[in-house]
Parts: sequence; structure tokens; C-alpha cells
Amino acid sequence: MTEIVEAIVLGIIQGVTEFLPVSSSGHLELAKYALGDTSIAEESMLTTVFLHFATALATIFVFKNDIFDLIKMFFDRSSNEGRSYASFIVVSMIPAALVGFFLDDLIQTLFDQQLALVGGCLIFTGILLWFSERMTTSKKKLNIFSAFIIGLSQAVAILPGISRSGSTIATSLMLGIDKKEAAKFSFLMVIPLIFGKIAKDLISGDFMNHMPSASYLFLGFCAAFLTGIWACKFMIKIVSKSKLSWFAIYCTIVGITAITISFI
Repeated sequence: MTEIVEAIVLGIIQGVTEFLPVSSSGHLELAKYALGDTSIAEESMLTTVFLHFATALATIFVFKNDIFDLIKMFFDRSSNEGRSYASFIVVSMIPAALVGFFLDDLIQTLFDQQLALVGGCLIFTGILLWFSERMTTSKKKLNIFSAFIIGLSQAVAILPGISRSGSTIATSLMLGIDKKEAAKFSFLMVIPLIFGKIAKDLISGDFMNHMPSASYLFLGFCAAFLTGIWACKFMIKIVSKSKLSWFAIYCTIVGITAITISFI
């Protein structure tokens, strides 16, 4: 029963926090600590990746019409819009893909309930959100340069505690990109990376070597997928209304709390 509760709790936390700018990976590490999770770093990392896979599917569900339109435009020879947007997503993936490829073993060691690291990164996220909300956006369009810069912020967000959606949306706003467009691009750009990570782990056999029970992953997956659909829609509204400072305060408080607990 404890395993069932833990799976559902972690799934809900992932689903809610993946799209809110508060770091889903950081909150998963804090939740694992609070629940007394004793899994090894590799197993903990795989659980995190699998839950991210669920929210990636939630993203596809929410943006299915946009994705379908992009696919149609991509194959429409009379329009370059679809190809351009696809190229922006590809370029944005490069920094995180390189970090994941060369530093995968190091990254796994960070997913071992390191509260001080998570707390420090959450405080950084809070500061980033606070300043980004005060930036004046000029509704600039995405281009190759801005896509790469946003991709750099996504690569840094591999650290547990630095919000991926928060850092990429904040970076987009600082570059003057429209708020709603910033949120949509932030959610779409991570989908290929999650699918790539899942494929890599399946091919390498990591899932078979360090996989939690199938029921554990299934329950966590369902909880993350369902709550992720709600959170994705909610976050788009939040960004358009410029309320990121609420999350900045929240991240700072949780970060300070995590650091304090780590020294007790």
C-alpha cells in the first residue's frame, strides 16, 4: 500500500509541477525525501524520467491541434512556417542533448535527494522568475538565435531545483518574445528530449536493470498524465496574466526550507 501511495503522490507532484515554474524534478526529490524513499540514484532518476514521459504525453494532448497544424505546414511546400518552427525546436534541443550525452552519469548522482542543491536551485529559480516578470516584452518572433539561447536555459534546468518551464519561459520573456508563444514553445521543445531519453534508456537496458515495479510506474504515469493536462492549461493562463512573482516567492520559501532541513 505504501508503494501505491508513493507512486500516486509522485505522479501528482510531477503532473502539477512540470508545467508550473517551480521545478518538477526538484519537488520530486523533496517528495522522495519526505516519503522516506530509499531507491538508488539510478532507479530514482529513471522514475523521474518516466514521470516526465507522462507529462510529455500530456503536452501532446493539450497541444494536439497546434502539433497537427505544424506537421501539415511542415509538409506544405508552399509554406516555410512549419519547417522554421521545427528547426527552432531542433536547435533548442542541442544544448540539453549534449549535456545529457556527455554528463549523464554525473546527472544521475544529482538525483539522490540532495536537499541543499535542490534548495539553492529553487532560490535561483525564484530570482529568475521575479526579474523576468518585470521585463517589458515586445512580442518578438522566435528565430534560430533565440531558440538556441532558450535551449541553453533548458540545459541548465537539468539540475534538480531549476525549473525547466520557468527558466525557458523567463528566458523567452527576457528576449522579448510574446508571453503565450513563450509558454507554448517551452512546453513543445521538451517533448523530443523526453522521448529521446526514454529511447536511450530502453536501448541501453537501464530500465530493465534499475526499473521499479510495473504497477509503481503505471500508477505514477496515470497520475502525472491526468494532472499534467490540467496544469498545462492552467500555466498558459498564468503566463499570459504575468503572475510569475507568486511562484518566485514560493520557490524562494521552499528553497530556504530545503536548505535549512539539509543542515538539521
